[in-house]
Amino acid sequence: MIRCYVTDRRQADVLGCVQRAIRDGVDLIQVREKDLPARELLELVSKVRNLAAESKTRIVVNDRVDIALASGLDGVHLPSNGLPPHLVRPLVKLLGISAHTLAEAKEAESAQADFVIFGPIFDSPGKKAIGLEPLQKVTAAVRIPVLAIGGITAANSREVLKAGAAGFAGIRIFQTD
Repeated sequence: MIRCYVTDRRQADVLGCVQRAIRDGVDLIQVREKDLPARELLELVSKVRNLAAESKTRIVVNDRVDIALASGLDGVHLPSNGLPPHLVRPLVKLLGISAHTLAEAKEAESAQADFVIFGPIFDSPGKKAIGLEPLQKVTAAVRIPVLAIGGITAANSREVLKAGAAGFAGIRIFQTD
């Protein structure tokens, strides 16, 4: 099972959560601080990279190839409306893409993404759930790992795994004790 912590510094001490996630063996951290200016984002991802240096945890940054390259991160996670994946793929070791439909998930696979984050599966702040059935269809249709996102909790994480997800991504599930 793949576990991906998606950061949100407005909700918690992001570096403290990163340290805990790494200690707990999370597989992937997506630094998703969209509102930070480039210099501040570079400083943050460099700190996250340093915290993960002696671990198996891989680090990607949301939608910023320049920051990933400048900081030596593992890769980039693209939103569904982000940069064209075929231009990003040759530049990074690890490429993730967000998808909200089966067509977007298939496009991500065609673009040689390493994984897709699909959702929101359950209701989450500001986002209405699409449910488990679309997740099942996506996991059956693509060969790359699909991580469920959106309202994931310890209790419902089993449901997404039963639906075929390779794991899950989330913010709040990793920002609570």
